[in-house]
Amino acid sequence: MKRFNTTGTCFPKQHYMVDISERVAIIRGMVERGDYFCINRGRQYGKTTTLEAVSNDLSHLGYVVFPLSFEGMDDNVFISLDSLLGYTLRLMQDSVKWKSTTGLSEQEQSDFLSIPKGDISPIDFMDIVSTMCLSHETVLLIDEVDQAGNHDAFIKFLGVLRNAFLKRGSRPTFKSVILAGVYDIKSLKLKIRDESEHQYNSPWNIAAPFDVDMSLHIDGIAGMLHEYKTEHDIDFDEQLVASEIYAYTSGYPFLVSRLCQIIDSRQYDWDRNGVVNAVHDILNEHNTLFDDLVKKLDQFEELKKLLQMVLFTGERRTFSALEKYLQLAEMFSFIRNDSGSVRISNRILETCLYNLFTTENDMERIYTEGSIDKNQFIVDGMLNLRHL
Repeated sequence: MKRFNTTGTCFPKQHYMVDISERVAIIRGMVERGDYFCINRGRQYGKTTTLEAVSNDLSHLGYVVFPLSFEGMDDNVFISLDSLLGYTLRLMQDSVKWKSTTGLSEQEQSDFLSIPKGDISPIDFMDIVSTMCLSHETVLLIDEVDQAGNHDAFIKFLGVLRNAFLKRGSRPTFKSVILAGVYDIKSLKLKIRDESEHQYNSPWNIAAPFDVDMSLHIDGIAGMLHEYKTEHDIDFDEQLVASEIYAYTSGYPFLVSRLCQIIDSRQYDWDRNGVVNAVHDILNEHNTLFDDLVKKLDQFEELKKLLQMVLFTGERRTFSALEKYLQLAEMFSFIRNDSGSVRISNRILETCLYNLFTTENDMERIYTEGSIDKNQFIVDGMLNLRHL
């Protein structure tokens, strides 16, 4: 029997999932056009699950796909560009060895696996890639690129891919490269360069925009719940429950799955009250999403101030993708663009932030330094929550 999953990749044969075939089809179209791009969304927003589905889809269509991940890489890998390229090649070899990469003949597999392990120069690395791409349309997927973001070797690695992209009219290279992480590549550059004149000098300026909606919608959630109730032989209004779940989560994948998981495991009724009970429970638990939220607020003080003002003042804040901390908050999926205005991304995160901020001592500074009366400050904040 399947189950709801909130840890790691979701697999259709093991887990209840919203159908993401439409999303995969859009990404497939980008690959067919030869786009290089980055999938940037907040923590636990379905990036890894999407990459898994895309990898399977492209493999079935005859592409040679290398699905890699930089998660857990030792800092020693980033000592030099040659070291990082050598490790990347090793990951590619492991993918062939364990059949994650298909489409190569037995001889091609043998030749590829026989390449000596160790550091490799950019010229030799791309020569290996070009040789493979002479006879195969090859796609490189790299998940968890945030792990690499503090290292100059990774920026040089992107430069190698960019150089190959620009020369692909005369020399075979990857058909498409897809990177996935929370930070976009421009922000990765920001993490290692303090000088303002270098902040936006990213070698990833070849990347196509990725505007695919990765939130889960009511009909998709209802479809997942229909499968659940059929398998469990129970009856409830899946459309109503899906609408209630969406009202609290705005389709944030982790929150959708976690609410369903709580209702299932604690045997709440699959109705409006059951969803409310699950929302209460999730707001009173430790989970990886909320832990990461607190970590980001501690890391970025200005981001914290921005969210406090959005949450409590009741003033309309115009959304601007060019404002640094609004861009950061959107990248972390803390806020959304609501018809040109800044809004906290969903009701659960809004309530979580409200509970967090109202228990911190530094709220007194907001009361006293601003022009907001303390009592009115709290009233306005609660009214904002009620209007969600």
